[in-house]
Amino acid sequence: MDYIIKNKTLYIPLEGRIDSNNSEAIAEEINTIINENNFESLVLDADALEYISSAGLRIVLRLRKAHPSLKIINVPSDVYEIFDMTGFTEMMPIEKAYRKLSVDGCEIIGEGANGKVYRLDSDTIVKVYTEGTFDDILRERALAKKAFVLGINTAISYDIARIGNYYGTVFELLNAESLASLIAKNPNDIDKYVDMYVDLLKKIHATEVDDGDMPKIKDLALNWVKIAKTYLDPEIGIKLEKLVSDVPDSNHMIHGDYHLKNVMVQNGEAILIDMDTLCVGNPVFELGSVFNAYVGFHVLDMEHAGDFLGIPAKAANDVWQKTLEKYFGTTDKSKLDVYEKKAKIIGYTRLLQRAVRRTISHSEDHSTEIAYYRKELGSLVKEVDALAL
Repeated sequence: MDYIIKNKTLYIPLEGRIDSNNSEAIAEEINTIINENNFESLVLDADALEYISSAGLRIVLRLRKAHPSLKIINVPSDVYEIFDMTGFTEMMPIEKAYRKLSVDGCEIIGEGANGKVYRLDSDTIVKVYTEGTFDDILRERALAKKAFVLGINTAISYDIARIGNYYGTVFELLNAESLASLIAKNPNDIDKYVDMYVDLLKKIHATEVDDGDMPKIKDLALNWVKIAKTYLDPEIGIKLEKLVSDVPDSNHMIHGDYHLKNVMVQNGEAILIDMDTLCVGNPVFELGSVFNAYVGFHVLDMEHAGDFLGIPAKAANDVWQKTLEKYFGTTDKSKLDVYEKKAKIIGYTRLLQRAVRRTISHSEDHSTEIAYYRKELGSLVKEVDALAL
């Protein structure tokens, strides 16, 4: 058995068939490997296992008794059914094997903090998680399911796959195209696409979620404030924290990363993707994220908006302004300025803490961005007395 030890975990492969004819020999070989090595946890890798009988299951039981943290990974579907029917999946961690996919040469249609979304073919997309854990994938699938049940038109994952060293969730979206791509191809139809974009956003915000079903965005925002305060003048930091703390709690849904690449259009319908940031709270937190997508992230070099969104900087600014007008149902500049200032406070707070964290954790130079966000927040916070919308 070609075993390996990685991060103090002993990985032992299981291959072929394990039945009464060979079970004792296999058990003896496994025990020899275990006795000759020092490790803290034990994993059986069933990637090449074709069948396991009751005799093989008894080996697993003995191993689990000796090593309570035992886990079995990469179990083929047919073998997984055996573990499931016999109750083993309720006794110990057993992970099913997932089909392997490649995204080489595939178009990137979206990108977020935890990974990238690729188009595999005309019918299928996959979100590859380059950050986070397998549990994060399961969490996003659960959030997407909750949103779907509540009436949000979402892309539902029907499979999990391995992409190189990462996992990904697979979605069926027949001939769907992102709003970013549609605006890039049809710039004269920007109003039509912004209408679709905002209609879906307002539906999301009108959807109420049961207590505890989704995280609270305000808790996350207060963490941003905590980090940002260290770079702000004391009176600005104190007022900023009070502004965020005073936003009333709400159980209304928020996407958390709502931009043109996370809304797909299929047969004239807008469909939401990339659901790992779903949460609840006041819409001001959403608009702060929306502002960042079109302006905040690129404010020091707006030409970079095209790199992220695939549309020119002017179009990105237009989408932001038209989103405000459509969302609030007004073109009154004085009113829109008030809403924009509130969104900017949330957006720049998030960007300031992001720049600070990257400076500390990666020893990167973000002094220019930090100085800009600090200056903007210094004036904006003085002008605003409440953030709630």
